[in-house]
Amino acid sequence: MSARGIMFVHAHPDDETVGTGATLAHYAARPEVHLTVVTCTLGEEGEVRVPRLAGLAADEADQLGGYRYWEYRQATAALGVTDTHFLGGPGRYRDSGMMGLPSNGHPRAFWGADVDTAAADLVALVRDRAPEVLVTYDPDGFYGHPDHIQAHRVAMRAVDLAADPAWRPDLGPAHDIRKVYWTTMPRSVIEAQFAAFAGATDNPFADAASADDLPFGVPDGEIDACVSADEEATAKKRAAMAAYATQIAPGDWLDVIGDKLGDAALAAEHYRLVKGERGPGAGEHGWEADLLA
Repeated sequence: MSARGIMFVHAHPDDETVGTGATLAHYAARPEVHLTVVTCTLGEEGEVRVPRLAGLAADEADQLGGYRYWEYRQATAALGVTDTHFLGGPGRYRDSGMMGLPSNGHPRAFWGADVDTAAADLVALVRDRAPEVLVTYDPDGFYGHPDHIQAHRVAMRAVDLAADPAWRPDLGPAHDIRKVYWTTMPRSVIEAQFAAFAGATDNPFADAASADDLPFGVPDGEIDACVSADEEATAKKRAAMAAYATQIAPGDWLDVIGDKLGDAALAAEHYRLVKGERGPGAGEHGWEADLLA
């Protein structure tokens, strides 16, 4: 595998595109980089935003996971990502739904999975792909979804276990990941987007009176990196968004970002460095522009 490997660990199909799609397209286009995307569930409990496909939902035919698998294949292809994996295999872990719902208790719910067992599946990939960098969520899963929180736990545990030569040598030789990042958003960006979301059909800020009421985002000074993709990579992110017809309908907040704030808002994705040495940066806060720096 390439010495310039980078691995992203996400919870559901579409998370890779919504949170890091521009970054994925950017690195997928760099021939010296081996890019791997790991997704932990099929997203079975997601909302269906296309009325004609409403029968796929978990409380109907419960076929949404299979449909989202197909959407995921189209989206990752649009981004140029070729090395994709579902943790433990497709369907091994089920979407847990939002916090506090009965679906959290499903026998296969990712939220209830044993962390070390799930981490073993990821360790095998880490040791095989030997990435320099791993990207996942913060301890709150960015916005509190159980599967995002669990993805964080599993990914961080796998980082530790993969580097321990005494732990499961059957999974391959130990590998120490050089840098670990958590996805995030700077408060300045959230404040800039807050008013723009007012017209979105699925406004994620609808219950907040102001940006200060939102449970996510960090001060700009706590950001370590911002990958600002070029026009081509941003277009690939838009194409990947369009592939998720069940999840991202016309007029939804992601469309609003691009339409009201421009492609630059879609292209810029932010990260906090939690392991490793920060590389050269630029701008007011000295943010890195390359996660592999």
